[in-house]
Amino acid sequence: MNSGANTLYGDLLLNDDCLFAERGEFKIHFTKNERAVLLALSRNPNRLLTRSRLLDEISAHEDRSDRYIDFLVNRLRAKLGDDPKSPVFINTRYGEGYVWVATRSAAPPPVDVLLVIASKLPAQGDPLARSAAALVERLQETIGVSVGPERMILADGAWCPDTADRPCHLLNLSFQTDDAVLGCAVTLRELPSKRIVTSFILEIEPQNFQNLAAQADRIANAVLDVLHRCLGHASTGLGLAPSDTLEARLHAASSVLLGSNPRWAQGAQLAKKRAQDPLSADLALQWCLHLFSTLTVTNPFESIELAERQRMEREIEATVLAHLPAAEDNPLLMFAAAKLLYFVDRGHLDLAEDLAERSLARTGDSTVSLALMGQLRSARGRFDEAVHYFDQGAKRVDLGPDFQLHIRVMKCLALLAAGNRAALDVALLEVDTAPPCPSHIACMVDWTFSPHERGLSLDSAQALAAIGPAGAANALEYAYFTSARQIIPEQARANVMRGLIAQVTRIHGLQAVPPFLVRTMGLNFAA
Repeated sequence: MNSGANTLYGDLLLNDDCLFAERGEFKIHFTKNERAVLLALSRNPNRLLTRSRLLDEISAHEDRSDRYIDFLVNRLRAKLGDDPKSPVFINTRYGEGYVWVATRSAAPPPVDVLLVIASKLPAQGDPLARSAAALVERLQETIGVSVGPERMILADGAWCPDTADRPCHLLNLSFQTDDAVLGCAVTLRELPSKRIVTSFILEIEPQNFQNLAAQADRIANAVLDVLHRCLGHASTGLGLAPSDTLEARLHAASSVLLGSNPRWAQGAQLAKKRAQDPLSADLALQWCLHLFSTLTVTNPFESIELAERQRMEREIEATVLAHLPAAEDNPLLMFAAAKLLYFVDRGHLDLAEDLAERSLARTGDSTVSLALMGQLRSARGRFDEAVHYFDQGAKRVDLGPDFQLHIRVMKCLALLAAGNRAALDVALLEVDTAPPCPSHIACMVDWTFSPHERGLSLDSAQALAAIGPAGAANALEYAYFTSARQIIPEQARANVMRGLIAQVTRIHGLQAVPPFLVRTMGLNFAA
């Protein structure tokens, strides 16, 4: 029995085995029969369970009448705070039975933490406890300043591995007192492997600030040496200059996977380099990013033949898979491989997620991963989590306008797919499509995100009319291949295309919808 797993319903946390529930500081317990009924209902959401079916769940020695089931359900409602007139948890089907209608709240994505400092401090009241606490505080501050405010350093003496945080490193400080001397055993581990990367012991002289500061700096320097190596791994490869500073490379790495990155525009030089070193995974993935850029950073109103698109995507798929073993040595290459496998949508979503998650765990720097992790969550239909990643990316105004436009449009696509019109309208206010944003991108944003039941503004409608039926068909193909097909839930995929299809057919008629799109999506987009 896994009594540690819980599900959140609004402000109520329900143990998955229905052993208890929690609301704020209050813990709710259930009787044996209450628990049996609650288990049956919660494990069969949105399904009618008759009173006779629920009677089968309770003890044979209890009252076997329908009235007893009603009594148990009413007690459960009272404990859960559920109003039978407007139920959140248990709905009554009069004359039939009961239905569990509670909606699970989206769990917040795990917090990416670069380092957790877990310390076992001397007992409260021990005269050396203050020195130990001061050492931990100085460590957190020193390391935090060095790695930057965007990377989380968490000091938590009670931290344990089953928390929601995803640290890349764990620093254990075990303090001991002996004859008024404070001893400290230092152990730094990589996570999740738990491999020890450094360990040593030191002694701290109480009441000697200079000694405490020196010992704190000794620990910090040892930890920072490891952390900077890992952050360096996150920004090495794909043509990034190794001579640049760490921060400069991390900044460049944040945009290196964008199709709009100018380094991928010209393929002739990359093809020449690949011919000279055909076994290089780095050059192979750079070539794939060039192909990816060719398919995505193009005028969406101009045609790319379907056969040519499929040929390029098969080449991307085959090249990435062939070089995956070598790419495993470099987290940035792993991210690139994950992005490309996600994009081609050829059944590799599990692999793309695995590569991205493991790369993030090894580097501890989420800057490169924010857009991709959001897209991967969107593909699964986990739009709340996707929006969280995109919001984190939108905070990084230092990464430039191309990154900001990309991350904010991705957020709007997630909200469009989720059918959250109110949140989408708010998010669109933050999408800047004024020059120097290309006019064709501004048009696609307007046509895609405009409500499908409402016509376009006069200027926007004229722009859509000007590209003609062929240009409109190309725009639909572009939107489908770049933004919609990767999303697994059918209705969400239809939501992404509905607005653009409605605007195109309103002006150019149904003949402008490519036949493959009608076959692929059926009539769902018209719902």
